[in-house]
This record gives sequence, C-alpha cells and structure tokens, in this order.
Amino acid sequence: MRNSFWVLSLLVLSAAGCAQEEPVPAAVDSPVEESEKVAAPAKAEQKAAVATQHRPLSRAEITEGWIQLFDGESLFGWKATNDVNWSVENGEIVASAGEPGWLNTTTQFADYELRCECWVEKGGNSGLFLRAPLEPQDPSADCYEFNLCDTHAAFATASLVTRQQPAQPVANDGEWVAYHITVGGNQIIAKVDGKTVLDFTDESPDRPVTGYIGLQFREGTVKFRNIALKPLGTSPIFNGTDLTGWRVVEGGKSTFEVQEGAIHVSDGRGYLESESTWDDFVLQAEIISNGEHLNSGIFFRALPAPSADQMNGYEAQVRNEWKGDDRNQPVDFGTGGIYRRVPTRRVISSDHEWFTMTVIAQAAHVAVWVDGFPVTDWTDERAPAENPREGLRTAAGHFSIQGHDPTTDLSFRKLRVAKLPPPRIKETP
Repeated sequence: MRNSFWVLSLLVLSAAGCAQEEPVPAAVDSPVEESEKVAAPAKAEQKAAVATQHRPLSRAEITEGWIQLFDGESLFGWKATNDVNWSVENGEIVASAGEPGWLNTTTQFADYELRCECWVEKGGNSGLFLRAPLEPQDPSADCYEFNLCDTHAAFATASLVTRQQPAQPVANDGEWVAYHITVGGNQIIAKVDGKTVLDFTDESPDRPVTGYIGLQFREGTVKFRNIALKPLGTSPIFNGTDLTGWRVVEGGKSTFEVQEGAIHVSDGRGYLESESTWDDFVLQAEIISNGEHLNSGIFFRALPAPSADQMNGYEAQVRNEWKGDDRNQPVDFGTGGIYRRVPTRRVISSDHEWFTMTVIAQAAHVAVWVDGFPVTDWTDERAPAENPREGLRTAAGHFSIQGHDPTTDLSFRKLRVAKLPPPRIKETP
C-alpha cells in the first residue's frame, strides 16, 4: 500500500483542543477580500488535494473496533517531550528540527493492532515506540523501539532495536511505507504490504506490558499519517440474549429489555448496573438514540447505586445535540463528553443512527472516541475520593446504563471490555 492516497470523506473541520469546562468556540467570520473571491476555486481545489492525505475509518473498521490516534487535522491526544517542531501539514504529522525527542499519545495502551504510514527523509532516523514511558531510556528494557532508519548499522528499518532484525530488508527512506504492527501479550508482529517482516517473542519476566505509543524525531524530516489502533482482548459483558450479568436498580421507572440483540431502555429515570466491576479498562459499545436529542450515558467506576435517583460514577455522556449548525459546540457536554467534567470537543454521532463509543480509563486519565474519532482527552486532577462525584476515583466500580427521563428510547449492543494493566510509573500526561 505504498504511495497510496485515500479520499477523505469526513468533513475537514478546524482543529479543536480539549476544553476543560467550555465547548470549543465557533469560528468568527471575517470579511472576504475581492482577491480572495477570485482565488476561491483554486483554494478549494488545493484543499481537496490536501484532504486526500488522511483517510478516515470506514464503517466496517469502526464496527471492528478501530479508533484514530491521529485525526488528520490536529495534535489532539498527543504530547511532545521537548521542543521538536511537530506540526500537522496536509493531513500528516511532520517534524524536521529540534533536539531528538518524541511525540507520545496521551493514552497508554497494552494489547493492540497499530496501523501507521511513515515517511523518513533519505539518511534520516526515526522510530515507532511501543509500550513506552514518556522518555524511553533503554529500548532493550523499558519499551519496544520499531526502528525507521535504513542506514542504522546494527538495526535497520523494521527491526526492534537491541532485540531482533527484520526477516527481510525494508526500504523506508524517501517513500511512504504502511506498517501494520500487532502487539499482543509477549509477541510483536509487523507486516508491510501484508507480508510479515518481524515476529518477535519477549520471554523476559519484566517485559513492558503497557505504555505510550511514541513517534520519534531523531534526524532528518519525518512524517506520519493514517495512524489507527484496534484494542485487543475485549470480551462481551452483554450476551445479546438476556440481562445475565446485569441488575436493574430498584425504584426506577425505566424499562430495560433485550430487543434484537440489544439492551433497550425506555420510559423514566432508572439504571441497569453491571454485576462485575472494573478499574482500568477499554470499553466499546454500539449505541443508537431513537429520538431527537435524547439524554443517556454509560457510567463507569460507579459505586453501587443507592437508588434510581442517584448514580455515583463517571458518566460518558450520550446526547447528540449541538448549538446551531456547529458540531463543535455540544449541548449538555455532548456524546463522548464526561458529564459535569469535560465536554466533547465535537459531536460526531447523530440521532437515529448506530454509533460506536470507545472509553479508555487508566488511573486518572480518560479518553473517549466516537465512531473512531477522538473527542475527549482528560485527566482528573481532583483530590482522591471514594465517590467520583466528589473527586478522583481509580478503584474498580460498576458500569451502568442510564434511563434519563420519560422520553428515553435508546439501545445498546456489542458491549465489550478489556482490563488494562496499571499505567507506567504513575505518569500524568
């Protein structure tokens, strides 16, 4: 799949950071000069050409659980370790100057499939760092470094530095190469154009089991695009047939029943609570709102509900509503926001359409994707408390599906969860 360009079907919107308590402000219109009007067709044509550099996920990929680590328009969900000039150009992450350093995901991952297209200037030196701390010191112990350097004397492109050479040479300099890397348990498998070029098993007892994904700048211009990840190891927590493993909180008015393989909730306020508890996890679920601007949510790390009137947990909000025509201005925190804590930066989902929500919680950090698009990246900096309504809770708690009011009419299906190991060295992104 080298040198391939895919057409962007997702609307290209202005980059938006994660606000802490306010929605992203709408863009302000400015007067258009006559010269700009004349140049408009050329600009539109140029914008269309630029847009082809980033490929959004297909519906099939979203259904399979894939999420975008890079949205093609901003560095949302990434954090640099130093002053490297990381930027977004033409749907690509680019770096060309500065002291050697990394651009890391703000979320840590354990087992996953990773897809990434990489370009390294001839004679350049870069790498993809897997299960890494923020600033790796020893690729033989504290991370896995997938090298991108054709001229490296000992470990060339597609090798794991200090660990294993590729099964066959991979030319990387000056051209786009699409890598597909599976990190599962103690095994790392890398493919190029569908062919396996690396298959490594780590037998060490203290091997890395979780960490950040890092893009390295070391020498020469480097570029990355179409970075996507599929979490591995998720298991169903709803069997699609009945409510085994769940309990209805007493005193509520909601009706919870299984319809066509989904949990359907209707009528007044109430909660359906999981019998199992989870602390650090990946949760993925498909959801549909069968009415206009309905309000619901999935609670996590929740205390056992004292009644149907109160749920003490974090809430991944479900509400497909925005102000005016601007999806960057969510109403009531918006789908994918953490209710009362941080609004979604963009309302991706729409009523009457199934969408996928992915929630990753590890220690104080929470990230949310809607239909694979990153919408929330938040660290709970409050003082610890048993009740998440009052402060940071990292201890295990229940999942809970909310029935909000008499208009409630939503369905939830394909709920699946993977437990995550504790984060690396208690770092705060």
